[in-house]
Amino acid sequence: MPPRSVPSERQRRLGAELRKLRNRAGLSGDQAGALLDADRTRISNIEAGRIDVSRNRLYLLLREYGCPRGPLFDGLMEMAQERGKGWWDEYCDVMGRDALDLAELESRSTAVRVHEPLFIPGMLQTEDYAREAIAAVGRDTERRERYVQFRMARQQALTGERPAAYHAVLYEAALRVEVGSVQIMRKQLLRLIEVARLPNVTLQIFPFEHGPYSAFGRPFLLFQAATPELSTVYVEHPQSASFVGDGGQVDEYGRMFERLAELALPPVDPEAAPESHEGRDSLSLIQHVMYNL
Repeated sequence: MPPRSVPSERQRRLGAELRKLRNRAGLSGDQAGALLDADRTRISNIEAGRIDVSRNRLYLLLREYGCPRGPLFDGLMEMAQERGKGWWDEYCDVMGRDALDLAELESRSTAVRVHEPLFIPGMLQTEDYAREAIAAVGRDTERRERYVQFRMARQQALTGERPAAYHAVLYEAALRVEVGSVQIMRKQLLRLIEVARLPNVTLQIFPFEHGPYSAFGRPFLLFQAATPELSTVYVEHPQSASFVGDGGQVDEYGRMFERLAELALPPVDPEAAPESHEGRDSLSLIQHVMYNL
């Protein structure tokens, strides 16, 4: 099978981690190739994510690279075994590679942390809100429903057999930007409160009066893996998105999120009685915005 021209993020990440381990072990591409009875071109293609590596060969490489048995070893072996098959394959005819990679990451992460300064995150959107948001960026009518279906399918990561711990910090502007109509926004804000009832979901609002820290940040999602070395940040840009796997940068985003959560209002607690709210919290702000639409 010829090398693939567009590897998935999982394939690229597996290859990048193998390159790190090989360089740390002080082995050249030729030396690594000799371990597999192959040439350096094959190693180069594996490290670029252009071809797969079998579990047996990966086990051999990890052992020779000095990677001890543990979370990183097991995580890399699992990444090689997954082959990226999942419900998202049904949408490869309409969704780009970044969107499919995002869905795959959501499905296999142990925790997801989200910062959104302007819109409701896709994982928390109602169908009507999603439909209007997708229409606003110029998606044609024929494909729009498929985009909506894909976005709704992503939400199963919150309610499946092993749901990820999900923590979102939304800037107050995300509650106030009217998408579609007042009715759509009211249903969307109610949806936020409903989702916050899930035991694995934490929702906080960063209010205007707490300063510009949230407003000036880009939307990002931080995906936590079973081992920190394999955690990933997804950063949204106006016309594209990028996946960040560098440990130092991932740590920086983690510290940024911790600061956002520290400055934001206390999380939504729908079970708390109104009289128990000693001060302003995220639930009271959502309700205030909803009742004043």
